[in-house]
Amino acid sequence: MSAETVQASGNIFTRTRGRSSLHPTDLLSYLWLLFGTVVMFGPVIWVLMSSFKTQAALIEFPPQFLPYQQDSVQVKGHDEPLPLYNVTLEDGSVRQLAQVRRVGIEAQMVDPVSPEEIVRVNIRQREPVRSLRLALENYIDPLGRFNFLTYLRNSVTVTVMATLITLLINSMAGFALSKYEFRGRDGIFVLFIATLMIPISVILVPVFLVITSLNLYNNLWGVIIPGAATPTGVFLLRQYMLTIPDELLDSARIDGASEWRLYWQIVLPLARPALAVLAIFSVMWRWNDFLWPLIVLSRSDVFTLQVGLHSFAGELKIQWHYVLAMTVLTLLPITVVFAFLQRFITTGIATTGMK
Repeated sequence: MSAETVQASGNIFTRTRGRSSLHPTDLLSYLWLLFGTVVMFGPVIWVLMSSFKTQAALIEFPPQFLPYQQDSVQVKGHDEPLPLYNVTLEDGSVRQLAQVRRVGIEAQMVDPVSPEEIVRVNIRQREPVRSLRLALENYIDPLGRFNFLTYLRNSVTVTVMATLITLLINSMAGFALSKYEFRGRDGIFVLFIATLMIPISVILVPVFLVITSLNLYNNLWGVIIPGAATPTGVFLLRQYMLTIPDELLDSARIDGASEWRLYWQIVLPLARPALAVLAIFSVMWRWNDFLWPLIVLSRSDVFTLQVGLHSFAGELKIQWHYVLAMTVLTLLPITVVFAFLQRFITTGIATTGMK
């Protein structure tokens, strides 16, 4: 990204309507942008912070944003560490005691230094002693039971292969529909766009029957092939390729270039912004796809991350602190890809349809 682009972006965000002070419309604009930022990134940040909480901290009410954990102390005569509380006694003094057990609304507390005497207090008289601590064991403990590397390899294979095939097939279709004149071309394009109105649930059974007849059940190719051609990709690339001058292709034909060379060496390089946008969309679609892999894959060794996470949650009876940690791990690759390629989205979409 050039320095001029960065400076122009900075001017957009710092430009105000009022000259000497902020105009009321400026305040409303900033408030609206702040609200949109919170709505978009708030749930993601909450999931990230919750992935560092213990199981007990997740079920607390009211919930805490930061991963606070209750402090505990090892007391003589007890095998396990006891939780610490600040207890308000009847005389108004506050002591830090460890809870041995709770019976109804009564808590039996002891002094960690001299645990011989048991102090009985009402549970309303105590406040837990908390400290900010990250539960890193949420990420370490499940790795023995959650085959993360296998699921990651399968997801990467499906995403990469499906994206490459999608770019190839959709770019060929977009090239034919934009640069060739033949009878029924517009009708074929309208038919492509009309398929967007067909719900995925309508075609699940027919596509599944085709996959099983091709012996692709429990095979990663059974996940890759069905969605290779997407109407969205054909529309995006076709509209972008319409902006490429026909005279450029005609001059290449006069010089003896074949149709394949026109497509591979002229059209594809000029359509790189649209291809980048489609690649980003395809990566997000395939990485987050859950329903179709769940139908086609039943063996754990071919599970993708999303299906593996689903089976992992059921296997552990939904221990949410582990599920949230594994969810964050599945979000990291797609987040990195989007962070590196998101600058192409604006360029590709903004120039699509210009002629």
